Amino acid sequence: MKTIFLNEREAVRNWYVIDAANKPLGRVAAKTASVLRGKDKFSYTPNQEMGDFVVIINAEKVAVTGKKATDKMYYHHTGYVGGIKAKNFEKLIERHPEAPLMEAIKGMIPNGRLGRRLLTNVKIYAGAEHPHAAQNPQPLEV
Repeated sequence: MKTIFLNEREAVRNWYVIDAANKPLGRVAAKTASVLRGKDKFSYTPNQEMGDFVVIINAEKVAVTGKKATDKMYYHHTGYVGGIKAKNFEKLIERHPEAPLMEAIKGMIPNGRLGRRLLTNVKIYAGAEHPHAAQNPQPLEV
């Protein structure tokens, strides 16, 4: 028996749309990361970009359970001494509705060149409208 390896250019890549309204943040991120990597395909290869494209809509309505809205903190550093900045989930989603989902997905894919390339295949929008109707994305249930 011979193992079949697909080239990245030969891979069939589809577009999917996920409606994140009232869905848990982690479940949406986990499903998105799995589809981005291509783990649901028979031709999955861990070192190649074989996954599909994902469009996430209604990111501003993503749900978190318990007290995570006030207790979950997001940190970044300005690069200066003592320059660590922190925002909780409520403030971050108010100012940048796509950021919590992008951070969660970024944490679920590999670090390095492949992970950075995979992140370009996810498009996150705060509202229900998106400019990718021409790609005819299929709905994906979370």
